[in-house]
Amino acid sequence: MTGGDVRAAIRSGGRIVVKVGSSSLTQREGGVDAGAIDRLVGELARRRERGHQVVLVSSGSIATGFPVLGLTRRPRDLATQQASASVGQGLLIAHYSAAFARQGITVGQVLLTADDVTRRSHYRNAQRTLFRLLELGVLPIVNENDTVATNEIRVGDNDRLAALVAHVVQADALVLLSDVDGLYDGPPGRPGATKIESVDSPEDLRSVRIGGTGAAGVGLGGMMTKVEAAAIANAAGIPVLLASAAEVAAALDDASVGTVFRPTGERRSTRLLWLAHATRPSGRLHLDAGAADAVVRRRLSLLAAGVTAVDGAFAAGDPVELLDENGRTIARGLVNFDSGELPGLLGRSTRELARELGPAYEREVVHRDDLVIVAG
Repeated sequence: MTGGDVRAAIRSGGRIVVKVGSSSLTQREGGVDAGAIDRLVGELARRRERGHQVVLVSSGSIATGFPVLGLTRRPRDLATQQASASVGQGLLIAHYSAAFARQGITVGQVLLTADDVTRRSHYRNAQRTLFRLLELGVLPIVNENDTVATNEIRVGDNDRLAALVAHVVQADALVLLSDVDGLYDGPPGRPGATKIESVDSPEDLRSVRIGGTGAAGVGLGGMMTKVEAAAIANAAGIPVLLASAAEVAAALDDASVGTVFRPTGERRSTRLLWLAHATRPSGRLHLDAGAADAVVRRRLSLLAAGVTAVDGAFAAGDPVELLDENGRTIARGLVNFDSGELPGLLGRSTRELARELGPAYEREVVHRDDLVIVAG
């Protein structure tokens, strides 16, 4: 698939996810930019008129809310960020609802956290909700649930979230709209910097200096997070377009602007995709050589007999890193025991544990269905 093929796939995709950042929706001093929202909504409506389904992943709740609270700049402490998000999310969705209503489109708000795409019951609920909204002709508007999120409020989280949402809804393409008109081989404002039209493989990025943030003062995302989001989507077989929100018409009409990223893999489990790329592990499990080989080469579940040490504090169901005997991270998974009870189980067979502690302990520390290899 060439760069032209990728643009054609984005142009014709029947179901697309569009992500827009805070700096493209709000004013520099904070607060909603109603004109920007109207322009975005108009182009999304035109894409829908062509018979396509659209899911919008929108940042902006904190940037919308903090001026209403009498603050002069984006807050840095978590509690005030959450308060700003609580106020701003309602205002933001109200603007969207009104703008889309003028186009004859009903919207539905979906607020997600990392748990909603890592824990099995949560992500299946999110997937069912998004599918049903699309079936009913509703345009879902997704945002990170900044009101209750803690570690999730971090640089570029909505970029990665958009990539996961694209996978959850089985999208044909992901469009990332920013205040920069594509990926450059250096800082965009620096003389001599050249825009990269197409990224066909990770090797194309080796000579690219990625870093910094956009021009506006209200957003958090930088180019690095957008490249990471593109990698996540590409690994799931989804083509990506990175373009400026100012060029949204061309981006959604014929994908003739910005930078395209070619898919590098096939679709995989959404939870495992998130585990590999977007979670912050709560702890670490150290494995002996036999267990490391069983996990990586034979793709087996991790048993207590192969764990030599435990680091960190975590609960059953939390994501953890698996390390080999040299301390190298080889996998991530969802652990079935909490950090308090696991040390007493180490080095013991499941049969022995079941005999002494009961049948509830005859289970894997990490089941192979909840495990993703990150090195091999």
